[in-house]
Amino acid sequence: MDKESFIISQFKNAFTGDDGAVVGKWIYSKDLFCEDTHFKSGWLSLYQIARKAVLVNLSDAVAMNANPKYALLGVGIPSDFSLQQIEELSKGFIETAREYNVKIIGGDTISSDKIVISVTIIAKKRKHTLYRSGLKKGDILAYTGVLGQSKCALQKLLNGGGVSEDSRFVEPVLRASFIKKAAKYLRCGLDISDGLSKDLSRLCAISSLGVKFDKKIDKDTLCSGEEYEMLIAFAPENKDKIVRIAEKTKTPLNIFAKACGGEYLSECEEHHFKG
Repeated sequence: MDKESFIISQFKNAFTGDDGAVVGKWIYSKDLFCEDTHFKSGWLSLYQIARKAVLVNLSDAVAMNANPKYALLGVGIPSDFSLQQIEELSKGFIETAREYNVKIIGGDTISSDKIVISVTIIAKKRKHTLYRSGLKKGDILAYTGVLGQSKCALQKLLNGGGVSEDSRFVEPVLRASFIKKAAKYLRCGLDISDGLSKDLSRLCAISSLGVKFDKKIDKDTLCSGEEYEMLIAFAPENKDKIVRIAEKTKTPLNIFAKACGGEYLSECEEHHFKG
């Protein structure tokens, strides 16, 4: 068991195991966004850092077909930050939350050696909640968008280069409209935060199933993390409906495999705990 899975297992209960915890009519989710783990100084502006921190957290609500309503912030910033820098960071939080009709209702701040951001999203549950569980033999597996761009941008940044402002690494694309319309036809799903291969292994493990690929997918595509596209599964009889919804919402849809017996293990390195 990898360290991340082991940590999660220490707190296992009826609410854990999905992109968010369903409690009554609400869904709660939280992700961290930390300097020198998710980004390095100079890669992103303070506005972009705050914006991405909010977007990657909203992605969990989108992945469960929930309607995000409120956010709580935990922010650690260097003590030498100027008021102007704090204002730029705050603007990124406020404007991005407002774009998605989310109210920031509180949180905490602390002095830190590096920028550390924790966001809690409180979302209203919709009729068709999308869970990770429920995969069945013969189900079609698909993902949205184009994978691999985030890893490619990361390599450029690590090598001292730059990336455009609309790069997937800088600006995640959330598939809220597609998921909202397609949810009632989907069997299960989650957002691709740790790479297609790793998140596919999670989906399969929950239902004790394996994968039969329809086509070869290169390792860069399988292992590109922080994509925030959607990995979904649906019954074959719903394929035409899903394809039509993807076309109407202008969502690129890639059908790549079917669920089968056996198991599927990720071939990618761990993103959260290395070494």
